[in-house]
Amino acid sequence: MNSIPQPDGAGGAWADRVAAARRELTEHGPPRSPHGGPDFGTVTLPERDGDQIRDLLVKERAGTVVEIGLAYAGSALAIGEALLRTGSRHPRHVVIDPFQYTPYDGVGWELLCSAGLDAIAELVTEPSQRFLPRLADAGFVADAAFVDGSHHFHNVFVDLHFLGEIVRPGGIVLLDDLWWPSVGAAAAYFEANLGWCPLPGAPAGGTTDPAHGKPRTGAYRLPVPRPTPDFKEFRPFC
Repeated sequence: MNSIPQPDGAGGAWADRVAAARRELTEHGPPRSPHGGPDFGTVTLPERDGDQIRDLLVKERAGTVVEIGLAYAGSALAIGEALLRTGSRHPRHVVIDPFQYTPYDGVGWELLCSAGLDAIAELVTEPSQRFLPRLADAGFVADAAFVDGSHHFHNVFVDLHFLGEIVRPGGIVLLDDLWWPSVGAAAAYFEANLGWCPLPGAPAGGTTDPAHGKPRTGAYRLPVPRPTPDFKEFRPFC
């Protein structure tokens, strides 16, 4: 893992540099647009949602975060800024995106590197459904996770299952595009059957679906200790 101790007093200036990179990305878009790549405005987390995620991670004093889905690095920059502002001596950011060097042509990772975040981040370019089990087997522990990868129900479900083993009890899992039925249904299983508790109003003030008013992002607190429910206690979830 490419993680370095953060020098005393370095977090503020470094975090401000990342914040400036976030503003630049919001105002001007990525430095280049890959030919035929996904639309920046469609796939990128809006700045205000990134602000909410940053503030929540800072409030949680998260030092280690797993992120699924890099794209143009909008959310990754917000997470990186949060990790620096918490003051952790060993901030760690594991970013998983098997498509970073295909449709995105590495633009998101280049933006993280230009902000110096490659010093605390690692890019994994294989599907999260394959990598997360190995991360769990290795005993890796995170304080939080942000999920914005595949939106197929079965893939989201697998991601959340293994994040439930990786994120420490009492930690948080955040999801983007929770308004999509496939994503919302996967999250609903863990809420109904494994005690994942939605954080009221968190993230607050973010984007909502104009048609139905549903929030784009959501956050769940994992139970303490991890539950081991009997299969006979299964609760329908959608």
